[in-house]
Amino acid sequence: MTLNHVDRTMTNIKLLRKEDIFTQDPKPWHSNYLSMYSSVLGGVVKDPLLMTIPIDDHMVHRGDGVFEVIKCKEGKIYQLDNHLERLKKSAASIFLALPKCWKDIKIIINQTIRYGEERNCLIRLFISRGPGGFTIDPLECPESQLYVVTTKIPSYAEKTKKGVSIITSSVPIKPSYFANIKSCNYLPNVLMKREAIAASVDYSIALDERGFLAEGSTESIGIVSKDLILKFPKFDRVLRGITLSRVYDLAYDLVRKGTLNEVLFCDIKKEEAYDSREIILLGTTFDILPVIQFDGHKIGNGTPGKVYKGLRTLLDKDLRCNDQLLTPVWDD
Repeated sequence: MTLNHVDRTMTNIKLLRKEDIFTQDPKPWHSNYLSMYSSVLGGVVKDPLLMTIPIDDHMVHRGDGVFEVIKCKEGKIYQLDNHLERLKKSAASIFLALPKCWKDIKIIINQTIRYGEERNCLIRLFISRGPGGFTIDPLECPESQLYVVTTKIPSYAEKTKKGVSIITSSVPIKPSYFANIKSCNYLPNVLMKREAIAASVDYSIALDERGFLAEGSTESIGIVSKDLILKFPKFDRVLRGITLSRVYDLAYDLVRKGTLNEVLFCDIKKEEAYDSREIILLGTTFDILPVIQFDGHKIGNGTPGKVYKGLRTLLDKDLRCNDQLLTPVWDD
């Protein structure tokens, strides 16, 4: 069959104009998108059909970029400086220069949230290598770009109340060099999430090369041992979680109260996790969740535990009242 023959017999493909694209009906998921700043466009858009990234941006076709997700709660951004610092470190690790507009990053974030008109939202920051071509050569991109997207926060009410189930992932863990880079190349993480869905559980957890607990596709993990020690995996093989780091500090309040005996970073075998009093997951989007089942093993009594409840109370208060970690968006 010749190419000309295919052209004559197939259904004609329409050559689209701008007005054809920007008058399309919105998709169901668009209702979650609030606003987007693009340094390529030089401003903020609210129409989801305009929330686009050039196809020749190396972040699109090579995953060559870094990102952060930050929470805005009741009109105040939580741990903004810590997230921005980690984003800068991720960019430096892949020799990605900060975009020219970085000097105004806090103003850009503030204004993008305001345009979104939602006091409770997630802020997704992306620094890309930028447009410039389709090879793998990063030097063909004249300059890096910044994209800031605000979205609605999904509800985790059911999981917060009843707990979640997890399995051990079969997806190989990232090499240690990449573990603390929040790269936009998230294929292993995608495969981990797919694995969890296929197994009818909520999350999957990777092990490192020695068989110790590492992290989930987007979640940090911790356990409460039989002797009431809150344990987290060492940061040398996993992302230095910002929520986890804050919970580590807050947990000492439970030590002072006698709910915990100690808090530490150490190697954790999954067999110890099976036999633990509690397991918790941590992340920006949902803050903290209780695990009630791991690889089919019931954790504790199969319900959210005392340490989880204590940490959630502390973290909720921190999210609302810790002025040192909160950046107001509005003046009221």
